[in-house]
Amino acid sequence: MSLAMSRNDLAEYMAQIFPQVHRDFVIEELHEDSIVMRLVVEDRHLRPGGTVSGPSMFGLADVSVYALILARKGRLSLAVTTNSSLDFLRKPLGGKDMIAHCRMLKLGRSLAVGDVLMFSEGSDKPVARATMTYSLPPEGSAAAAFG
Repeated sequence: MSLAMSRNDLAEYMAQIFPQVHRDFVIEELHEDSIVMRLVVEDRHLRPGGTVSGPSMFGLADVSVYALILARKGRLSLAVTTNSSLDFLRKPLGGKDMIAHCRMLKLGRSLAVGDVLMFSEGSDKPVARATMTYSLPPEGSAAAAFG
């Protein structure tokens, strides 16, 4: 299966449907079965002690899988997260962007599962690992065509 959206088309669509946070996330690389996404870390992403907060890392994992689904399926904005698992492995480096390496494990008609490894920029040691499951609206439905 090929990509339904280019990197630029995907970035523009994400800005359209998530205007409140689209500047937080940057698509670094996009391939058929993987995406590399950056969380631009700012003070609001930090928790006491100067480390990136868990909710910010969850957001990075969730957006990474969602963006890869969009890139593969097209403008499917009503896909929703149905399950998630997030393991915190080590403390992220404060003041460094987070980089997510996401790969699609399954992309079916009604279900998508992605795996995400997250790193502090400049480090090769993962700080967190997530698995995200999405429910996809039925093809041809009004929900699938939204957006």
